[in-house]
Amino acid sequence: MSVRTTTRRRQLGAMMRKLRAQKGMTLEEAGRLIGVSKATVSRYETQEGSVKWPVVDALCREYGASEAERTAMVGLAKDVKQQGWWGPYTDSIPADMNLLLTIEDEAVREDHFSSTYVPGLLQTRDYSTAIQQASEMRLAPEEIHRLVEIRMKRQGLLIRPEPPHLWAVLDESVIRRTVGSREIMREQLAHLLRANGSPHITLQILPFTNGAHGAALGSFVILGGVEASLDVVYVDLHVGSVFMEKEAELDRYRLAFDYLRAQALDTAASSAMIERVRKEM
Repeated sequence: MSVRTTTRRRQLGAMMRKLRAQKGMTLEEAGRLIGVSKATVSRYETQEGSVKWPVVDALCREYGASEAERTAMVGLAKDVKQQGWWGPYTDSIPADMNLLLTIEDEAVREDHFSSTYVPGLLQTRDYSTAIQQASEMRLAPEEIHRLVEIRMKRQGLLIRPEPPHLWAVLDESVIRRTVGSREIMREQLAHLLRANGSPHITLQILPFTNGAHGAALGSFVILGGVEASLDVVYVDLHVGSVFMEKEAELDRYRLAFDYLRAQALDTAASSAMIERVRKEM
């Protein structure tokens, strides 16, 4: 399967497998219920070949999926060949980034914890460029420009008519680490202050004074679907990205995020800290 068909198709396959597992059905049992072969059900879950939305619809009904889950899965099946705004870039971006952009395109909320850098959705162009320039993997200027351009276009989801809600908890080190230059950091911190005034963005700072906290998991993102069962955790390990969808994994990261935002400063105090640090730059 080409890279261009592994985005929505991969997400659809993963979610169909998850719904069947939750119901406790075998492939053969699921196929028998809707009159298709075990191999057909397996193909729908393993992301190979074309799909027919009526089959997805029938399987979702047999799995006892909620109306929101069924609608989401049927929508994915109908749009499996559709490419989002990143279509022109798919030949040159990793498959895991392709999948992240696809899941993010469908998400209704994103919960971020960042221990090192400002999350990509909240980065300024200069800050993002400075991060790419600091990479141990030396990149050509045109490659850096391409990566930064993708990140800037990705931020377009925050200005949609119905944007996802972005909740970001940043370790204090994120706002104190000088990336690029003091001028770039002042601009970045000013951008965070503006973002924290948006009705669909919640930004909190986790201060050093809180000591040990629930961030031992490192930076992560919880991408929320229309139903909690469609949530996915994304972890960028630098040497590779990991997507997690098992309930035990989701519960662990949800609990960690709840713990982090409970320990972090509220939005007003967070903005006040960002402003203080900006003035110190």
